[in-house]
Amino acid sequence: MRAFLQTFILLGLFTLASGILNAQWIQTNGTKGEFIRCFAVSGTNLFAGTNGDGLFLSTDNGTSWSAVNSGLTNNYVYALATSGTNLFAGTYGDGVFLSTNNGTSWSAVNSGLTNTNVSALDTSGTNLFAGTLNVGGGVFLSTNNGTSWSAVNSGLTNNFVWALATSGTNLFAGTQGDGVFLSPNNGTSWSTVDSGLPNIASDVFALVTSGTNLFAGTYGDGVFLSTNNGTSWSAVNSGLTNTSVFALATSGTNLFAGTQGDGVWRRPLSEFVTSVEETGLQLPEIYALAQNYPNPFNPSTTIHYQIPNAGHVMLKVYDMLGREVATLVNQEQEQGRYSAAFDASRLASGVYITRLTAGDYTKTLKMVLMK
Repeated sequence: MRAFLQTFILLGLFTLASGILNAQWIQTNGTKGEFIRCFAVSGTNLFAGTNGDGLFLSTDNGTSWSAVNSGLTNNYVYALATSGTNLFAGTYGDGVFLSTNNGTSWSAVNSGLTNTNVSALDTSGTNLFAGTLNVGGGVFLSTNNGTSWSAVNSGLTNNFVWALATSGTNLFAGTQGDGVFLSPNNGTSWSTVDSGLPNIASDVFALVTSGTNLFAGTYGDGVFLSTNNGTSWSAVNSGLTNTSVFALATSGTNLFAGTQGDGVWRRPLSEFVTSVEETGLQLPEIYALAQNYPNPFNPSTTIHYQIPNAGHVMLKVYDMLGREVATLVNQEQEQGRYSAAFDASRLASGVYITRLTAGDYTKTLKMVLMK
């Protein structure tokens, strides 16, 4: 009997260990190739906003998706939030829209919103928060479902707010370049709380909470987890081959990640409780060239890439006739993640090609210069 129990316990431990070791992200169907900007959850409905293709809906945990764009006049949906039966969509250039019927029809709700480049939305009770970009940006608050808005930015030193998330009385804001800020009083005052987030992961484009867990999606460095309100972070990226994460959401027992160009990925929330896969920023294991950001751009943009082995790296830019217009990198580099700035102030508007060559790896991507 003792031998049987020992065998049973060992088998159970082996099964648990195998599950932890195999814990990773998996890609969902129907949105592959999409640039996913945001998520929202309403009951069994999971909504995904995209960069130019409007809104998608899944009713089966991401197994399948369908477009739900009727009446939405701006397809650059950068933010989504729900409050009861209300669904809010934040668009780049046209502010906030409201739907009371799961996206069948929409109406603009922008009075007092002085910046209509809306990149983040979140709700807490009767409060609706909007994060915006550029001059006059930052965080705005509405207490009447978007009928009127007021700025709540005291202490927020970065007005490029790409993500918002609430946890109890705490409101978190993810910024471009300065990591995460915290407000304990609905935006009345702010302070930075990202001292444990790696410096190169300071572009935080997505935030979501699940219990005491705070997840951050970053540009080029994947998903990070904090269990202490942002004091310390660990990367949780096993299996996530696209680490430019612009959207995060929890639905049921899963965490969803929306990526730049590779659609939606899913991972059980239980894996973040039972396993610690990384204690710091993990070195890359694959070659990758990320889409430049911003894109379209004027006149400069940044290109991120990663290499799993030391070697000679070339990063060049060509016009559509195949003529080389810039050499951004041409040198030996160690394993790691890198970024290169491209200044196109002397070039004409149009489509350009960036090409990364490292080892046997070559990849090209299109960039759009709009002056």
